[in-house]
Amino acid sequence: MTNKNIRWHFHLLDLFLLFVPISIICYFLKVGPLFSFLTIAAALIGLAHLMAESTSIIANRVSSTISALINATFGNAVELFIAIFSLRAGLLALVTASITGSIILNVLLLIGLAMLAGGLKFKEQKFNKDSAGLSSTMLFVAVVGLGLPSIYKMIVGTPSRQMTIGVSIILGIVYILSLVYTLITHRHLFVVERQAPEENHDRWTGKGAIILLLTVTLLAGFESDILVNSIQPLVSKTGFTEVFVGLVFIAILTNIPEISSAMAFSRKNHMTLSLEIGMSSALQIALFVVPILILISPAVVHGGYDLVFTPFELVAVVVTAMIANYISSDGVCHWVEGAQLIAVYLLVATAFYFIL
Repeated sequence: MTNKNIRWHFHLLDLFLLFVPISIICYFLKVGPLFSFLTIAAALIGLAHLMAESTSIIANRVSSTISALINATFGNAVELFIAIFSLRAGLLALVTASITGSIILNVLLLIGLAMLAGGLKFKEQKFNKDSAGLSSTMLFVAVVGLGLPSIYKMIVGTPSRQMTIGVSIILGIVYILSLVYTLITHRHLFVVERQAPEENHDRWTGKGAIILLLTVTLLAGFESDILVNSIQPLVSKTGFTEVFVGLVFIAILTNIPEISSAMAFSRKNHMTLSLEIGMSSALQIALFVVPILILISPAVVHGGYDLVFTPFELVAVVVTAMIANYISSDGVCHWVEGAQLIAVYLLVATAFYFIL
């Protein structure tokens, strides 16, 4: 891309960057836990947005394979940071809840909001059902794998570390195979839909984007650390459970940039891209972030991390996978379908609020 395509423009999510210094000051001054948590969360939203934008600029300048690896590595970096620091703090239930929350949010709330936003402008929207069908099938495979350690614990009474590691390795391999399918062997099925719908003017050069990405990643890591340190005071002061904070608050704040992008694409009648954002983000959590967490967890927490869902969490992710499979079957959507997805998400979140 030449320099003439470099143009500065303002994005609404840039405003959240103002909370980076504010959150640091509030944390070290030991301001009230709720206000401190909110400022840190707002800062992470801004940093996640910059990370996604700089990653996109870099990805546009390399091959599709390298692009996929960059997006997989940095696309859910904030979730990975928060999970690692939560493991170190012993907040295992928070980690499992945030994984559950990210999966159901990306499929139900993100796609639901995209369908609603686009459906209010267009009577009916079409999307690539082959691409959506592949993603929904992959999600179902992921949920089956993620659920097996939980079912084992329900039957035997204790989790199996060996089973968890084995499942993680298999899921990681499946994720790599899916990249090979979409980017190499069957690229022709997706290349048209993956092209940018219109020319975009980047705010930075490729070199500038790399420097920005490294800087923002360091800041996001620091903000994630202090966010985790503020969670236990928040839980004790507000009465929110650790599970509810992970499933709703953490999942929402780490996915706001994706939600914003998906809604913007749907308003331009590019529903396939909106679905790809939601499905790909959910799959990256299940097939990329989770295996990494499980494999590196012995270095972070004693005994490692065994991903074991509660029965309610297991039901939530299974229902989400079933719904993803259903909505991808016909290649057509409208605003009522989006409202239904949002309603299911709100029902699940409400139920978790009352679970102690």
